[in-house]
Amino acid sequence: MYHSFKEWFAAAERRGLSLAQVVLENEMALEETDVETVLATLADRWQVMRAAAEKALDAPQPMTGGLISGQAQKQTHYAETGGFTGAALNKAMAWALSASEVNASMGRICAAPTAGACGVLPAALMAAAELLWAGARQIQDALLVASGVGALISRNATVAGAEGGCQAECGAAAAMAAAAVVTLAGGSNAMVGQAVSIALMNCMGLVCDPVAGLVQLPCSFRNASQTVSALLSADLALAGQDAVIPPDEVLEAMARTGHSLPAALRETGMGGVAATPTGKRLKKELKLDEL
Repeated sequence: MYHSFKEWFAAAERRGLSLAQVVLENEMALEETDVETVLATLADRWQVMRAAAEKALDAPQPMTGGLISGQAQKQTHYAETGGFTGAALNKAMAWALSASEVNASMGRICAAPTAGACGVLPAALMAAAELLWAGARQIQDALLVASGVGALISRNATVAGAEGGCQAECGAAAAMAAAAVVTLAGGSNAMVGQAVSIALMNCMGLVCDPVAGLVQLPCSFRNASQTVSALLSADLALAGQDAVIPPDEVLEAMARTGHSLPAALRETGMGGVAATPTGKRLKKELKLDEL
């Protein structure tokens, strides 16, 4: 079992394996299973991710409060215009918003690494896979690398918004997605590390402040924005940009930052935009405290 990015990368180099193969072997050992079973599980998870990322594109999802119902449909229609960031990025944002809607409606999603951040990895990976014409096995390798990143963040920092803010949820998802996209694009192990560092630095200190205590706002917008961050982090790494700070050190900084956040900014719904006049009004109107 690798305990850091340094160990993971060293194991891959020493044994002449890809990062995905190291994770695959580790998963087989932990679960006491074989390659076919792990890959079949990945295929199933990918189908769940894709379904959630597409379900709300044309059908707004019903949910308590309805704060984000219809967001994905709006973004899908806007993507047809190209917008300022292009059709591809707007489609990716629509996929992320769709998964957020499905989650808010208590639909079936794949927590990656959490339910509140479930749209980032599928949206970024779907965008990259479409551009690169990637096959199923390539996507599975990208998912293996993403899971390896998520495991290290869980081990050495946190993926819980209640413990580390939204940097631990959507931020971790962006790091996982950036690593997956670099892998899909054939980037080096070093580039995977650069992408992780860049993605996490981009959202360092991001607070968790769900309006009315619902995982809807600003969660859905952060799924969209961190999807874009994942893709740009991958591009920066693939371009040869040096993040300077190694991913293990960025994780340490992320953990310290999360622990420094006051309780009001860690998923309690008592700070940030949740504490705005409108946020308080919505909480009162929805009467969620009475449920």
